[in-house]
Amino acid sequence: MPELPEIEAYLHALRPRVVGQRLQRVRIQSFSVLKTYDPPIDGVVDVPVVDVGRLGKRIVLNLGDGLSIVIHLMVAGRLTWLAPGAAIPKRSGLAAFDFVDGTLLLTEAGSKRRASIHVVGADDLAALDPGGAEVEDLTVEEFGKRLARERHALKRTLTDPHLFSGIGGAFADEILWAAGLSPTQMSTNLEDDEVARLHEAAVETLRRWTKIRVDEVGDGFPTKVTAFHPDMAVHGKYREPCIECGAPVQRIVHVGRETNYCAGCQTDGRILADRALSRLLKDDRPKRLDETR
Repeated sequence: MPELPEIEAYLHALRPRVVGQRLQRVRIQSFSVLKTYDPPIDGVVDVPVVDVGRLGKRIVLNLGDGLSIVIHLMVAGRLTWLAPGAAIPKRSGLAAFDFVDGTLLLTEAGSKRRASIHVVGADDLAALDPGGAEVEDLTVEEFGKRLARERHALKRTLTDPHLFSGIGGAFADEILWAAGLSPTQMSTNLEDDEVARLHEAAVETLRRWTKIRVDEVGDGFPTKVTAFHPDMAVHGKYREPCIECGAPVQRIVHVGRETNYCAGCQTDGRILADRALSRLLKDDRPKRLDETR
């Protein structure tokens, strides 16, 4: 799923292309993607785009009459900027937004249709906000209070959209590695210095990766939006050596979602239990790094 840095890269590319431009036409190929009917989708035609913004992981096109188009890409949804009037692909195409200078195309890979489009007024736009705060806007104390609202593993807490805005699994892995904290450590069991370390890691990781993603796009448009990047420290790097300590990156797989971490940097050499691996190896499952050598 595109996370805060990827969404910011989309916004960077969209601003010079659509802000100040009028929507000439909206073409919906898969009506399951449209989640609202009032105001009608036709109501945004011939209305200028005043600004573009982000609501968590959602992209918001703010229109001149108080309406907004909210696009949630979910896991496999992607945006592409094509020539004016470009055709919508039959298999992956969901919708197209036509402007004078180009067409913004929404597609989704795979057979599951999870991406969504909402057309809303100001009140309904606020209702779509899950309430997560921008980490960069929080003081350390405010950040700590949000962490401690409920007792959960740190990775689950960081990715809770009701607590923090725009963080998904990929950057939660990177943030926790940078902070030197275990993904399974309880959010209510942190010392003050650990809260401060995690806050700094979250701010710096998101800021750095947003710059990387935006710089990669430049004057173009995002084309390879993925949760993986060769310069990431642990996410997607299972069994590869940690760039800090050289220990092999570990993983936990649960309900199809993978968590990557470095046992050397984050868990004092302890290998966290993975349900599938534990069932397979039982008592032979290594519990510490030195047992894998």
